[in-house]
Amino acid sequence: MSASTAAWALACGPRQGSSVAEPLSPRARQIVVAARELLEQEGAAALTMRRLADRLGIRAPSLYKHLPDKAALEAAIITTGFEDAAAAFETALDGAAEPLASITAAYRGFALAHPHLYRLMTDQPLPRDRLPTGLEERTAAPLLHATGDPQLARAVFAFAHGMVMLELTHRLPAGTDPQAAWQEGIAAFRTRAAAHDQAATDQP
Repeated sequence: MSASTAAWALACGPRQGSSVAEPLSPRARQIVVAARELLEQEGAAALTMRRLADRLGIRAPSLYKHLPDKAALEAAIITTGFEDAAAAFETALDGAAEPLASITAAYRGFALAHPHLYRLMTDQPLPRDRLPTGLEERTAAPLLHATGDPQLARAVFAFAHGMVMLELTHRLPAGTDPQAAWQEGIAAFRTRAAAHDQAATDQP
C-alpha cells in the first residue's frame, strides 16, 4: 500500500460523487475569514447568514453571490481548519524524537485552541465532496507516518478525538488530570507501534 493510499485509508471513507468546489474568489475568501472569526468567537449557534452579513455590513442575500448556501460556507471554514491542522501536525512531526507524542500533543493543542472550529470539523459527516482534493490525506499523513499502520493510526485518532471531546465537554470528573490519561494512552499506542515495527522487521 502506498503512503497516499494508506493515508486515504485512515480517513473515514471514500468520496461520494466528488464535485469539489471551484477555488474561492477573493471576496468569498474574505467572507470565509469573517465567518470563521464569528464561529470561533461565538460558537456554531451564532454562525448564521444573517449574523455574518451584519458582521460584514451587507445584506444577507449578497452572501449568496459568493457562496451558494450555508453548507458551502461551512465546508469552506472546515477547509481552513484542515489546512491549519495539517500544518500544525507537519510541524509537530518534523524532527520529533517521539513522533506519536508530538502528533497527539499537536492534535490536542489544535482542538483546545479552536473548540468551536474543531466541533464543526468533527460533529457532522465530513463534506468530502466540497473539500480540496488531497487535503484530507495531507492532514492524516503525519499520524500515519507516526504509527506506520493505517489501523493503528485510526485507533490513535479515535483515542485523541475521544479525549479531546471529554475535555471540551467537561465530562471528566472534577480533579481528573487529563494529561495523565493522555500519557497512558500514548504509552500504550507507542508499545503497539513498536511491536508493529518489530514484526515488520522480522518478516523475511
